[in-house]
Parts: sequence; structure tokens; C-alpha cells
Amino acid sequence: MSKYGEDTGFLFAPPGFLGGMAVALDLAGTLVEYNVSNTPREADVRAIASDWAITGKDILAAAKTLVKEEAQTQE
Repeated sequence: MSKYGEDTGFLFAPPGFLGGMAVALDLAGTLVEYNVSNTPREADVRAIASDWAITGKDILAAAKTLVKEEAQTQE
């Protein structure tokens, strides 16, 4: 697993069950928490690295599917 996580949702801190319920009812938006970076450059680097990590995972999944389908057609 990448150190940047499974998805690009690292900007938001995921709430627990009760926190999620509270956020759903929070009309003023006062309970939303964000994960912050020290600099805008760091935030950009994290976002781009996360995007490329997910792109790589998608390419790997597609390649595995292609190999599996090719092996089935050879049978």
C-alpha cells in the first residue's frame, strides 16, 4: 500500500459513525475537519503522488484482468 493511502480523500479527516451522523445534521458546516499540509507545495506533492499511486493500481488491475482473460481464451 502506498504511503499516500488508498484514495485521494486524504484532504478530509474521516469521521467515525457518530461523527458522521453529527456532520450530516450540521447545517452550518462547523464540524468538518480537514487534514492539513505544512505548505501548499507539500499538499500538491501529496495529491499528485496519491493520484499516480491510484493510477498505477488501476493499470495493474487492468493488466491482471487482461492476463486472466488471455489465459481463459487459450484454454
